[in-house]
Amino acid sequence: MTKRCFWATTPLSIAYHDKEWGVPVHDDTRLFEFLILEGAQAGLSWETILRKRDNYHAAFDGFNAAKVAKYDERKIAALMNDAGIIRNRLKINAAVTNAKAFLDVKKEFGSFDAYVWQFVDGKPLRRKRGQPMVATTPISDALSKDLLKRGFKFVGSTICYSFMQAVGLVNDHDTTCFRYREV
Repeated sequence: MTKRCFWATTPLSIAYHDKEWGVPVHDDTRLFEFLILEGAQAGLSWETILRKRDNYHAAFDGFNAAKVAKYDERKIAALMNDAGIIRNRLKINAAVTNAKAFLDVKKEFGSFDAYVWQFVDGKPLRRKRGQPMVATTPISDALSKDLLKRGFKFVGSTICYSFMQAVGLVNDHDTTCFRYREV
């Protein structure tokens, strides 16, 4: 029997775990996607977000940050009426705010990828055997603090750590999971 991380229990979470979680991401559009999805997840289960992921892709123009940054009140009102996404005004507004800040970071660093990967010196961190799964780290604290300083919203340390796990800045697969060595 294939040994996976404890949380991968449904067909959707197993597929996500086996193909995406912890795989290093260097594409700015995908990094923006996970930034939006992690913010939307605050207070909810990741399973809920996975079920709505395709709807988010459609509702947020394929996670094109330049388009999302231009969303006006009319577009935000339409998103508030979209049952396919989390209809929370603060989270939707944060997505627009974050798109603008994301573009500013890209302008400053050349890419969001260059910016975010500097926090781990360009190479994924690995959870060591016997280390417990944590919700935050000093690095997620630093990333959160810097993002907040740059105007991002819904980027507390716990959200940042989840983002880091999702995009492979950290390999948090259990050391007994088959993906630990693969990632």
